[in-house]
Amino acid sequence: MEDADWWRQAIVYQIYPRSFADLNGDGIGDVQGITSRVPYLRDLGVDAVWLSPFYPSALKDGGYDVADYRNVDPKIGTLEEFDEMSRALKQAGIRVIVDIVPNHSSDDHQWFKDALKAGKGSTERDRYIFRDGLGPDKSQPPTDWQSIFGGPSWTPSGTGDGQWYFHWYDSSQPDFNWDNADVREDFLTTLKFWGDRGVSGFRIDVAHGLAKDMSEPLLKWTQLKKLTERKLQNGNGSLKHPLLDREEVHEIYKDWRKLFDTYDPPLMAVAEAWVAPDQKGLYASSDGLGQAFSFDMLLCNFNIQEYRECIDRSIAEAKRNKSSTTWVLSNHDVIRHATRLGLPDVPNSNLRVAKNALNPFLADRFKSTKLDIESGLRRARAAILMILALPGSTYIYQGEELGLQEVVDIEPSQRQDPAFHRTKGEEIGRDGCRVPLPWSSASANFGFGPASGKPAHLPQPLWMADYALDTQLNDPESTLNLYKDAFKLRKQLLDPEDEFEWVENRDEQVLHFRRSEGWQVVVNVGKDEVALPTGEVLLSSNGKLEEGLRGKIPGEATVWLKNVQLSEIGSCVD
Repeated sequence: MEDADWWRQAIVYQIYPRSFADLNGDGIGDVQGITSRVPYLRDLGVDAVWLSPFYPSALKDGGYDVADYRNVDPKIGTLEEFDEMSRALKQAGIRVIVDIVPNHSSDDHQWFKDALKAGKGSTERDRYIFRDGLGPDKSQPPTDWQSIFGGPSWTPSGTGDGQWYFHWYDSSQPDFNWDNADVREDFLTTLKFWGDRGVSGFRIDVAHGLAKDMSEPLLKWTQLKKLTERKLQNGNGSLKHPLLDREEVHEIYKDWRKLFDTYDPPLMAVAEAWVAPDQKGLYASSDGLGQAFSFDMLLCNFNIQEYRECIDRSIAEAKRNKSSTTWVLSNHDVIRHATRLGLPDVPNSNLRVAKNALNPFLADRFKSTKLDIESGLRRARAAILMILALPGSTYIYQGEELGLQEVVDIEPSQRQDPAFHRTKGEEIGRDGCRVPLPWSSASANFGFGPASGKPAHLPQPLWMADYALDTQLNDPESTLNLYKDAFKLRKQLLDPEDEFEWVENRDEQVLHFRRSEGWQVVVNVGKDEVALPTGEVLLSSNGKLEEGLRGKIPGEATVWLKNVQLSEIGSCVD
């Protein structure tokens, strides 16, 4: 019998399909490319892969503009190739999680085409959010709202009837009307389609945005912005927002959970919910999606106080809602953490969530600050050992196991992110973390595709050769081998009871905690070395340490230990 709780402590590897591996040589990653790399994923030691959207799409937003939720984009594969990939992953002991994008569709979706043709007041238009424009000729948008990607959030229907459609993101992504029964039923059909195909779960895009209150009078943009800030800060359930984190959204997920629980084992789901911490539990409840991303860790500076507060809050939330924590350092929407952690600290605040989901971590710091690449990589290696040792599941993003840096210098003409184009370059966008992976240092396209193929769809800088898979495989102290060693060791050390306890110490740059069976973790966030407890060194993020000997832990490093002699800890004491 399969373990129904496998997801609670899983290592999940996010694949951005168009940038993972290109088997047919057209410059875009494909499903067969993923299948060809299953041995790599197996050897890496992950429990599941999460596939970012692979559906038919015009790629106006990296695949999150979905034209057909129950098919594979012909540019990257077929349903038969998806099934072949799933079988190969299953044989390797790796589960499949797929991305579901329920807040909006592509404007190429058949329903939206039908809505435009059917006209004002039709049942087809009711599946989306259409409103009459303002002014005598209805030539002005219904509100002055701005989209997440910049620019107006309303676009004329183009049919001459004075109506506009709402899009919280790009104009190519009209929002669904989740008060419509057709929408609710069709997504249940989509979830069942993939569940019957053997997927183990779903990642829910913009999970907090489905339910909306578009009744008149609609707020002004200045009012909406202030309300959004208050909502993200306070998370108060009584604070109503017309577009975000509404109570009604959880009724949708209760229906989804009923469907998920018809499978054996039940399907899992994880919410992408950019909400205040005290609201995440509603998405992660047992009668809802079951798990919600905690983005708090990737919002932290490399700082003891911020890490400790984040860990305490996340673990407490998981206990309250009987879910499991989700630790994340990078994904397809934010600057790669090996780069981010090499930049100077910025004030930590939940207000950053609203902007930095799409304008990652004040990326204009690149324009005025010298990046410390070496420090960023040391901190990234220390951070992954820290989060892998914490209770709950860990979600990693393709390429972070190689220590990949953000690609910053992409020419405007080569950028694809609508956030960059809609803001006329004021926002750097997310292309830098979506550049295709380097598999081979000396090959064309760094082995992303065949030598005879087209260049990768986003430019790969020459420095990527230093991070390529083949340069790291035989180096025992490479970032890749650190990840592999940590994944293997973690599975040996984890205890189903998920025990966690802080070990108090006097050193302001040391974070120290213990897990079950004598496993202890020491994190040194400072630049200077500090005393290391006497014990058996299992793993170090910064080179090998002499095992069993009292010594020093380098700056910006994490060490895993066993059989620690607490009476001899020195700077770290009970």
